[in-house]
Amino acid sequence: MPLDPPHLDDRRFQDIVDEAKRMIPRFTPEWTNHNVSDPGVALIELFAWMSEMVLYRVNQVPERLYVHFLNLVGIEPFPPSVARTELTFWLSGPAVDPVRVPAGTQVATADGEDPVIFSTSSEAVAVPAELSAALTRSAASGATLDVWEQLTLPGASVTVFSSTPLVEGDAFYLGFTSPLAHQMVQLDIDAHAEGIGVDPRDPPLVWEVWTGEAWVPCVVESDSTGGLNQDGAVVLRVGPEAANLVLGGVSAHWLRVRMLRHSADRAGFQASPRVDAVAARTVGVTVAAEHSEVVPGDVLGRSTGVPAQVFDVPRAPVAARREGENVLVTDHTGTHVWDEVADFSRSGAHDRHVQWDSGSGEVRFGPAVRHPDGVIRQHGAIPTDGAQIKVTSYRIGGGARGNVGARTLTALRSTVPFVSSVTNLRAASGGVDAETVEEARLRGPLALRTGQRAVTATDFEMLARQASVEVARARCLPASRTGSSAVRLLVVPQVRTAPGTHGIDDFALSNELFDAVAAAIEERRTVGVAVELGTPYYQGVSIAALVRTLPGRPAEAVRQRISEALTELVHPLVGGPDGTGWEFGQDLTVGAVSQVIESVDGVLAVDEVQLFEFDLRNRKRVGEGRESVRLEENALFLAAEHRVVVR
Repeated sequence: MPLDPPHLDDRRFQDIVDEAKRMIPRFTPEWTNHNVSDPGVALIELFAWMSEMVLYRVNQVPERLYVHFLNLVGIEPFPPSVARTELTFWLSGPAVDPVRVPAGTQVATADGEDPVIFSTSSEAVAVPAELSAALTRSAASGATLDVWEQLTLPGASVTVFSSTPLVEGDAFYLGFTSPLAHQMVQLDIDAHAEGIGVDPRDPPLVWEVWTGEAWVPCVVESDSTGGLNQDGAVVLRVGPEAANLVLGGVSAHWLRVRMLRHSADRAGFQASPRVDAVAARTVGVTVAAEHSEVVPGDVLGRSTGVPAQVFDVPRAPVAARREGENVLVTDHTGTHVWDEVADFSRSGAHDRHVQWDSGSGEVRFGPAVRHPDGVIRQHGAIPTDGAQIKVTSYRIGGGARGNVGARTLTALRSTVPFVSSVTNLRAASGGVDAETVEEARLRGPLALRTGQRAVTATDFEMLARQASVEVARARCLPASRTGSSAVRLLVVPQVRTAPGTHGIDDFALSNELFDAVAAAIEERRTVGVAVELGTPYYQGVSIAALVRTLPGRPAEAVRQRISEALTELVHPLVGGPDGTGWEFGQDLTVGAVSQVIESVDGVLAVDEVQLFEFDLRNRKRVGEGRESVRLEENALFLAAEHRVVVR
């Protein structure tokens, strides 16, 4: 158990009053009236109250010393983290020439006096789309047919899906000589209403782009073709990765539309749609952005030539530095970039190293340290006397305030030629407020206990959580329990949208998050220990319940509340009895479900509950209903489609 900090003086108000009254006979024996109404006793109580306040402040000294100790061992509060999203810049007309959106372009929310400002992280270029090839491919035979000539000749048409009968996986390919990554591509399609049998609002189609390793779905922003069944336009948002591929002897950047399996909820094609013509246009470009504001470079001062100099930047907190954001020192030899380091423990006397504290904005140069042999060693070079210390432009910002909703960043703060509007098509995420002193105090012992090395399962889990604010939970399974020679580290990413909207794809690890956690573990794992980094197995679960409601309560409202409560019960992030996520390996039982349903407002009784395993990919129940669903220690539940009958 942790050691409780000592109280330097544990006396309270009444203790001080009683102690003073006991001293009255000794020093003033003539004072005999010790009642509360006596003026002297009133003065004693007044001074006792004042003394108690002083003692309270004295007892804070151990807490302050504790915080100073954490500072001495290098444990400082984390600075705020910036929220990130993608901004889509819509062009005033289809791109004829490349349209450039400069890095650092600022976009804000349109909410008056105190808008949230985002800046683009890199330059974006909208490139005119150049369609150059078209193919169809039969999933049944694997045959590929070049249909570019039919697509471009007047009066000809293309049968989009060539298999007879139609099967899942048939695809129609469009090849581009222009790059597709980050582009907003509009496909103007002339089509016949021959692909009968489908719901035009939800056709069984998916648009995909080749990334060099796999076909990845594009985001369909709009589709007025009704499933390629009428003249209209399809607007696609292509992701950050796209690559050349040789198909049918043609090297190009490829988009394809692939037919999906029909289901009870989604009707399939009875006949293939036919397309007369396709024209491609670039109508926008997407670029990564973050909740930050660029501050111009500034001169911080001049060096005095002594160790451990500290300079302050004009504005803080400072966002994590990226390439080109540096501390510069100008002396008689010229201007030099000094490398930023986490600490000076490995810095020599001639190493141009500097610390730049993100929270306070302080720029620190290396100290001179006396070692046990009596020699004073300089850790990090000292700028020469009179040298100018300055910083390049840098970014400030961060905090939970930057987690704005989708389509809220709409105000361009500077004019960009040929750009008519801007928006964020998905919500921003990753913004976290600066760590408080109290939070740092709780984290300090854990950091000291691990020593920043990965040995125990707890070490791996804590280092994974510290690697990124996007890590919500981590679970380490030692090699002795995995049946292999490798340690398995399972990471649950932070998902900040409503729990009821979450699907299995929302819990996939992004490339950035995977790399951040992998780098943190690689730096601290012991030699010879292999680590498998991945996600938990998400076991779908569907709950069927028969419930009676209290008289006069609307059945639909009660049903909705029950469904939401059941979804949150088993959720990886907000589930479980304490609301911090369902535990790894903890089975789900009818008793636990019934208890949650009974606590819902408007429920009179729970007549029956059954639990079903659910295939999250194919969206269907597996097996018969049961009273419990087992969960392996590498798995978490994820709610699927519940069936709640209210009577």
